[in-house]
Amino acid sequence: MEQTSTMDKLKKVSARLSEEAFLTNKGLSNEVGIHVFCYDPKDEMTVRAYFRNLSEKKDVPYRLIECDLYKIFLEICEDKHILKSIPSMEEKKGKEFLQEQLQKVATPEAFVEKMQYEPHNHGDVLLITGVGKVYPFMRSHKILDNIQHIFADIPVLMLYPGTFNGQDLGLFGKFLDGHYYRAFNLL
Repeated sequence: MEQTSTMDKLKKVSARLSEEAFLTNKGLSNEVGIHVFCYDPKDEMTVRAYFRNLSEKKDVPYRLIECDLYKIFLEICEDKHILKSIPSMEEKKGKEFLQEQLQKVATPEAFVEKMQYEPHNHGDVLLITGVGKVYPFMRSHKILDNIQHIFADIPVLMLYPGTFNGQDLGLFGKFLDGHYYRAFNLL
């Protein structure tokens, strides 16, 4: 089976985001409208530029609300007044200790709290980016588990540098990022 290139997939995204059924989460068997756009990690900069251009488009029925997980992670660390001490903590205690401590502070609930906004308007699409940049401090399936009930009324689109087979998320094509069966491939 021939693989579709990232550019070929990107050419279909705007049309998909413009579909009324997508914007209203219709046809999903009563599931929450969580979608994954998978791409080859080497195409990261192309995907970022494409979605940045999409978010600036006028006269489209959708509005992308970007939540960059890495920026949120930095905000959480700044709010807890630990951001500046992270390098010395890693140097003194090691990366495993650092990861364990940061995961206690930067919980899925803390991420979701930073992602929330009101009101959700028709046409809003929550765009989750920065999945690869925040790994291993936060795993994408944990974010998806925690946003289901908060963003049930608008579609969620996670940009994912890896693969999703309908059950398993494979980050960078190398790591099993987690099991998540409630999402749909965007295309």
